[in-house]
Amino acid sequence: MSGDRPTLPPVRLPSDAELARDALAVPLLTRAVRLARWAGPETRVGAGGELVEEQLPAAAEVLGLVGTQSPEPTESDEALAAQARAEAEADASEAWRVAVDTGLVEVEDPGQDEETDGGGGGDSGAGGTVSAGAALELIASGGPQDILSLWLDALDVVFADATAPVLEDLAGAIGDDGEIDLDALDWDPEVEAEFLEGVLGNLYLLTVGEGGTDPVPVPLPVLAASMIVPDDMGEPTDDVLEQVSEAMMRLDDQFALLEPIGLVTYVPVDEALMVEDAEGGSDAVPSGDDEDVSRYGVVTLTPLGLHGIRSRMRDAGVDAPAVGDLAEKGADALLDGVAHFPEPAARAETEQWLARREPAGAARELLLAAKGTDPGAPLRRLHCQQALALVGAEAEPAVREVLDDRELGGLARVWLAELGAADVPPPPESMIFWLAIDTIAAQLDAEGEPVELQELVEGLVGQHSGFFDAAWRVDHPATADVLEAMGRLHQDRKAAKDARKAAFKARSRSGG
Repeated sequence: MSGDRPTLPPVRLPSDAELARDALAVPLLTRAVRLARWAGPETRVGAGGELVEEQLPAAAEVLGLVGTQSPEPTESDEALAAQARAEAEADASEAWRVAVDTGLVEVEDPGQDEETDGGGGGDSGAGGTVSAGAALELIASGGPQDILSLWLDALDVVFADATAPVLEDLAGAIGDDGEIDLDALDWDPEVEAEFLEGVLGNLYLLTVGEGGTDPVPVPLPVLAASMIVPDDMGEPTDDVLEQVSEAMMRLDDQFALLEPIGLVTYVPVDEALMVEDAEGGSDAVPSGDDEDVSRYGVVTLTPLGLHGIRSRMRDAGVDAPAVGDLAEKGADALLDGVAHFPEPAARAETEQWLARREPAGAARELLLAAKGTDPGAPLRRLHCQQALALVGAEAEPAVREVLDDRELGGLARVWLAELGAADVPPPPESMIFWLAIDTIAAQLDAEGEPVELQELVEGLVGQHSGFFDAAWRVDHPATADVLEAMGRLHQDRKAAKDARKAAFKARSRSGG
């Protein structure tokens, strides 16, 4: 594999306009916008810009998070209602934090009025002036890129929350002086963030590896194991399984936080499993093929999530291509760029490139870019032929222009024959063998040595008696490498031996 190949397959994303519409519809950003429009000079905030406790019920009501209570509530009803109110206020508080941290609201000089507040109970510690932020205007007047930038800011806020210590750990790390003992907390923010970034990167790879267009549900144990179980480990040890189980529980909490921002859709771990595990009657990692894996949590990356993770990876310097990146570039960039794309992505990229060009001119540009004797040239010619098939009959005049070209003449004849064109001149024997070497070289570069290539090799040798006697004389840069590969691929021992002899002659002739 060449060193300049992309580290990730290309992702196929909806348009920016579609992604922006998705972003505006995600629950957490929608709530943040509603709170930003509700807030004003009378809104009271704490020293950190957070809503004071007395404001939370009103904020929850604005968001429609507070349910109605029965006329004659029982004690059980009241307990459930109290829990629902607490959850609603927590959601309102989170939405407010997103509104502040993304600039949907501005909080000026928080905490200045603490001395002049007079110790008025719930107002103690409140201060600052709340006003609409500049980002709020983007909701109504900004373009898709503005909306997506705002959503990415909101994702950063939620990501920070997801990698923060859990409340139980915080409570256990509070010292006698009321301060949090960071050493006792045993929490490293960089390690936590790196682990979650790695999980999201693996989720991204699993999704784009399937084409990057349709939802790909991934069981939570698979994600956790992808970060913990070594690739070369056969049967995981009990210690490794325990680590996977702990990671799953942490990820269960984190994906619950990431779902409201639209990054994923998530089916959480079945609570019954947690009870069984606590009682020693179950394992938090599925143990059999017949077991319902969905009970252990299933996460699916959304199109918006694909965009978000790709943006974060690109910011970190990772090569994460997307279909459409090459549409405005030249044919040389297209043919080199799609060289190692999966077939559906290569076709989609080529279609976008062709859609911006006049057919005959595009065909000539592709043929010119396909020429060359460098190691990548055979694969460029293969993708050129596939691109010309998408152009169709309008490419015929340009293709006929290269019939006498040493490097493109064979490709041109094959393409014209597949088109059903008339008056296709027969190729000279030297061109037949040159094209055979070029085609196998392209397939070796694209796919290695699959079964299909073995069939191609055996078919070529079977069609041409004395194939290897002629093939070693072909003046192609890849002749010796191709003949060596044919020796490995051909199942007939005599033919394989003839191929190796021919490869030796080719190297001797070229001085390699």
